[in-house]
Amino acid sequence: MMNTMTGITEEERTAELKEHLLTRMRNTEMKITDDLDALLAVLPPDIAQAVRDANRADELLEVVMDLGRRPEARYLTHEVALRDREVTAEDLEYVIARVGDFGEDNRAGIERTLHRISAIRNRKGRIVGLTCRVGRAVYGTIDIIRDIVESGKSILLLGKPGVGKTTMLREVARILAETKRVVIVDTSNEIGGDGDIPHPAIGRARRMQVATPAFQHEVMIEAVENHMPEVIIIDEIGRELEALAARTIAERGVQLVATAHGRTLDNLMMNPTLADLVGGIQSVTLSDEEARRRGTQKSVLERKAPPTFDVLIEIKDWQHLIIHHDVAKSVDAILRGQKVTTEVRYRDESGQIHAEVTSHVPPLMEQQQGGRMSRGFERTMERGFERTAERPAERMLDQFTTLRVYGYGVGQNKILQAARALQVPAITVRDLSDADIVLTLKNYYRRRPQPLTEAEDRGIMVYVLRSNTVVQIQEALANIFGLNVTPVDDFAEAMAETESAIQQVLAGAKFVELSPQSAEVRREQHRMARQAHLLSESTGREPYRRVRIFRGEQA
Repeated sequence: MMNTMTGITEEERTAELKEHLLTRMRNTEMKITDDLDALLAVLPPDIAQAVRDANRADELLEVVMDLGRRPEARYLTHEVALRDREVTAEDLEYVIARVGDFGEDNRAGIERTLHRISAIRNRKGRIVGLTCRVGRAVYGTIDIIRDIVESGKSILLLGKPGVGKTTMLREVARILAETKRVVIVDTSNEIGGDGDIPHPAIGRARRMQVATPAFQHEVMIEAVENHMPEVIIIDEIGRELEALAARTIAERGVQLVATAHGRTLDNLMMNPTLADLVGGIQSVTLSDEEARRRGTQKSVLERKAPPTFDVLIEIKDWQHLIIHHDVAKSVDAILRGQKVTTEVRYRDESGQIHAEVTSHVPPLMEQQQGGRMSRGFERTMERGFERTAERPAERMLDQFTTLRVYGYGVGQNKILQAARALQVPAITVRDLSDADIVLTLKNYYRRRPQPLTEAEDRGIMVYVLRSNTVVQIQEALANIFGLNVTPVDDFAEAMAETESAIQQVLAGAKFVELSPQSAEVRREQHRMARQAHLLSESTGREPYRRVRIFRGEQA
């Protein structure tokens, strides 16, 4: 549309505004404040002095103190032992006595600073390790995306741990609070610092603290209903209830700026807990005519709803960002196996900011054929498991000759049985650090337990199975090893599981609980149990409702 007063189109005006902002950004330098002396003051004197003597304060990430081990300082590129003597219980108590109280998330802070002290406890609840992380207020980090931040659109910052998401989020809050009503939902006091008075780095933004991480979604809704914000800032959306609360906030017309763990948009789409942030994914059946028009098969994956966030920014580091200006279009393109158009912004060594528009095929789409999604990816989303790592599974085989599998909630015997059936080199391991991949179940993955979070942080591929059956594990292993295995019919698989359960009960088992199924499948499972002169009942709530088969005397 053309403005009759100026004679220029809306697109030209937007382009001029972006160029103006980029010019202003090129002349902006980042300013870093860390208040390191406040952190050193809570450390044992000899450890604090060793940090000072290292004279690498600008590169210091954290100081680690584990009982019975030498204390370490971790820098950007290396680690340094701070003394020869091991950490004692007295050293830990010295620090604990000088910091704030530890919450349910085992985090504490130093009042009016951004430093974070995280505790490791033993089985009795006693603290046996501390991670003292340096918190820095970095002014100027969002100049590279300031035009997007000030556009009023909801933004999701995506990146791996330690890449600087929270630092950027803090700066976003400060900038927007200059002209808008901004409320921060600060779950672990990472954005505004410890204590009742927030750190000056958040500017005029208001801060709501959260009593326990499990209540973050409730505080998010409370912020909207009670304090009339124009912008809400949230750090680390990681649970399903938080994703639902974020959608509610966005639908009320409030600008939402949040962070989440992940590496790429297609990686986030594979996460069953957070996929709703980008619209969610569902399987639909097309008519014959529509399938021919699209040049696809009849069963395809499509976006389920409008995304919660308008813009998604993949943070590689502060100087290198990949921007999806229209999340809906990007998600649709990924699901259809098409190229995704993104904008790459980066700052060179001289401080100049560059912006380039690129088109690429996401890693999970590299096997597409004939303009449609690869069957491997489609099967991953439709059937029982999801890949949550960034690279295609087949590329992992270049790294090992024997696949080491860590099962979380998945039977080790079943993993080995599936491997033998496929004749593939796979073994099970008990230590996560030894694993190449992790196999778990969907109901475990939704709870985000510590081993699964740690696996994703380490970049270990996590496969989420629908059920703990040999068939499901075989499909996952076949996908990893690039084997062409005939897809197993879901109904046939459920019937086979039911028949196996009936045989187990007839052989003397008290009862056998089957995998969660739809109401239609459960009716057939009850019928099979009656035919075998056994009793059965449905238990649990949807979508985890399942059938339990048992003998008559157990009724």
